[in-house]
Amino acid sequence: MVGAVRDLLRSSMAFRIGGAILLLLLVLGVLSFLAPYSATDRRVVPNDRPPSLQYLLGTTSLGQDVFWLTTYAIRNSLYVAGLAVVIGRTIAVLLGSFSGYIGGTLDRILSSVTESFIVIPRLPLLILISFMVRGAMSMLMLALLLGLLDWAFPSKRYRAQVLTLREEEFTNTAAFAGMNPLKIILREHLPFLIPFLLADAVSGFLFAIGMEVTLSVLGLSDLGSPTIGTMIYWAGYYQALLARRFWWLGAPIVTSVLLVVGMYLVSISLGSYLDPRTRLKNLVGRAS
Repeated sequence: MVGAVRDLLRSSMAFRIGGAILLLLLVLGVLSFLAPYSATDRRVVPNDRPPSLQYLLGTTSLGQDVFWLTTYAIRNSLYVAGLAVVIGRTIAVLLGSFSGYIGGTLDRILSSVTESFIVIPRLPLLILISFMVRGAMSMLMLALLLGLLDWAFPSKRYRAQVLTLREEEFTNTAAFAGMNPLKIILREHLPFLIPFLLADAVSGFLFAIGMEVTLSVLGLSDLGSPTIGTMIYWAGYYQALLARRFWWLGAPIVTSVLLVVGMYLVSISLGSYLDPRTRLKNLVGRAS
């Protein structure tokens, strides 16, 4: 894994740029722990001040410093997306691996369940559930919902990989040694799935961020917690665009664009690195 990151840093400009953007956003998220104000504090600074040396990104109509509010928003959005990815990819790895390794009736049942989840329209379902529990949708609950709805596609990919791995000699050796299926999957097969897991995690982050922003803009998430989406919601609620307070609306929009661009650049870099033709080309180049 470390070697893969080193190779990508050396050979891929897109990975370097995307990684730098994501590192910047991560640093901003960490800065929220040093913020002089709580995430929910209001009327702590003058209202509607434009960007200045004192208030780098201006202030809101609620008396909040946009810069520090943005750091909280980045942290909370990354928390929701990260937790959703962990939940979704854990389900995908376990179900996909067991389905591919065990085979038979279990494989058919799990494949049917996976196909059922694939055809579910996720955004309308999320909107419906969020509307039903409106006012009680916490960030933890949102992350759980996003994770439960974003495991089916990766699961099919992991199943396909394990179908190949179970025919390898090391798998048969582990089985003859008395290892149970769970240990075989976690110890023998999981290392081969990690590169694909990393690529899937990037797409999972984009899905989770997109859904969080969508639900927040519609007013269906936890509007009391600052996220990228809730910042856009409150800026729209107080008509920041009509009042020409562009900094309030611009901060979360620019942040979301940077996040998507950074994730996209990392994603295409990982996709290219995992392409067998690219890896073969790199091996030939090293040999020569």
